[in-house]
This record gives sequence, C-alpha cells and structure tokens, in this order.
Amino acid sequence: MRRLALLPLLLTLAVPVHAQENVGPGTGALLRGLDKINAETQDLELATGQRGQIGSLTVTLGACRYPLDNPAGDAFAFLTIRDTRAENPEQPIFEGWMMASSPALNALDHFRYDIWVLSCVLPEGAALPQDAPVEAPEDVPQDPDQPVD
Repeated sequence: MRRLALLPLLLTLAVPVHAQENVGPGTGALLRGLDKINAETQDLELATGQRGQIGSLTVTLGACRYPLDNPAGDAFAFLTIRDTRAENPEQPIFEGWMMASSPALNALDHFRYDIWVLSCVLPEGAALPQDAPVEAPEDVPQDPDQPVD
C-alpha cells in the first residue's frame, strides 16, 4: 500500500526530465520583417551577435537554438530590437526570446513593423533528419459522370 502511495510522487518527479528537449546552438538566424503600412516583407539573416536593419528597427541576435531531433521544425532566438526613430533609440523596444512555431507568444509590439523568427542557421556539418519516403497514393477509379469534390 505504501508503494502505491509513492507512485504518483515518483511519476510527478519524472515528468520534467522527460519534458526537456535537447537543443543545439545555431550559428545565426533567419528572420522576416513585415512593414504593415507598405505591405512589404524583408528577410534578414544574422549571425550570432550581429546587427541588422528592418526599416527603422535595429535587430541584434543574441542566440539561436533549435531542437536536435528536428532542426528544421522550430527555432528559438534571443533578439534585442531598437527603434532608431524613437525618443531614446538606445532603449530596446523588445528584448527576449521569440519562437518560430509560436510568433505571437512573445511578439514585438510595434505600430509599423512585425518581426518573427523563421529558422536557425545550422552549424556546418549539422545534418537534417532524413524524411521518410512518401508513397504515391493508389489510383482510384473515378466515374466520369460523378462530379469531383
């Protein structure tokens, strides 16, 4: 009976270890910016520590991390964004982690620009997982008198 009482505690302690994902550091990140007034997009590739411009915004990449088992699936980038037209251009308007799979989770709040992470730039020699072969669907006979949905 005592063992059964300890079972939920042991399972609770085991969950955080299982939930952790193995990540690797990228050498840079690929970002996309949207000028909401002109409806123009701009892609920006930055190396770690590098700065770049999207309109009046200066974007600095602090780090980029990606899941080792699925490098193309998600990216986490630490960005510092400053507006050169603001009263205090040295004050960041955004500083934090952005996730490629959930850009709205921690988004830049700017009246004109949106910026989000697309992917990490992988280190040289990092291999993408091999995709499983996709089989072609079997031919299905169709009745020429029936409309196609």
